[in-house]
Parts: sequence; structure tokens; C-alpha cells
Amino acid sequence: MVDRQSSYSYDELIKCAEGDLFGPGNAQLPLPPMLMVSRITDISETGGEFDKGYLRAEFDITPDLWFFPCHFKGNPVMPGCLGLDGMWQLTGFYLGWLGEEGRGMALSTGEVKFKGMVTPEVKKLEYGIDFKRVMRGRLVLGIADGWLKADGETIYNASDLKVGLAKDKTA
Repeated sequence: MVDRQSSYSYDELIKCAEGDLFGPGNAQLPLPPMLMVSRITDISETGGEFDKGYLRAEFDITPDLWFFPCHFKGNPVMPGCLGLDGMWQLTGFYLGWLGEEGRGMALSTGEVKFKGMVTPEVKKLEYGIDFKRVMRGRLVLGIADGWLKADGETIYNASDLKVGLAKDKTA
């Protein structure tokens, strides 16, 4: 059984990325530099916009992050897909945190709206993931809406983030 803390440090997220938090073959975060989260500040099975659980997290932005020099030369901007990936990462983390078994995979999203950009001048991103439903069958499926704030201003919204957990066929 997973220790269901209400927050997680960067070191604990790295433990998850290494496969040591939820156990072998279960939900894992990517390792840096693809890890798009610095800490989980609050996670709960109840509450949130739909009262089905939520997760709040932060990502510290520094001008030396790997994507700024190449996206784009002379006009550095974090690719929007990385913010979306952070939302998927957190949706999968939540499923593992619930104690569900299987490897995570992003499946789809509904509508995504970008209203702003993440530049090297931004200091902190905040994520909000509000769960609509967790389906438990052969495939565990989490469905949530998410938002991303840059220094307190909402710049991304995503509806119907879908992440699944599938058990290894060899296990």
C-alpha cells in the first residue's frame, strides 16, 4: 500500500520517476529533463471542482531550462506541449497515489486553450488537476480537467485529460 501523503517534495517525485514510489510496473513520472513538476503541494481524493479529487503542483522555471535555447532562438518559449505533458504526468501520478496498479500512459485530451506563454522571465508554474472520474476495470482510467498558471496568471486550460494505467501482460 502506498503512503498517501498530501504533498510530495522534488526528491520524492524523483523516487517516483525511478519506479520506487508506487512499486515496479506501476505509475512512474519521467526523469528530468522531461519531469515537468518540482513539487506536489496538495493532493486529495475528495474536493476539487467536481468533488472527485484534485491535485495541485508547482514547477520552478529558470532561464537555463533545456528547451529555452532551442525553442526558439532569439525568442525563448516553453513548448505548450510540455505544459500539457505536465498535466498528464500529474493525472497519472494521482492514479498511482490512489493505489491503482499498472504503467501510466497519456491517452487523449479534449480541448486545450493557450492564453499565454512561459518565457525565461517566469518564476513559477502552478498546475491544477480536478478529477471528473476514475474508472476501474481492465484499464484504470483517470479523466480530469486541468489548468496551468504562470506567476499567478492562468495561461493554459485543458478539458478531459485522459490517462490510463495498464498492467504488464507478463506480470
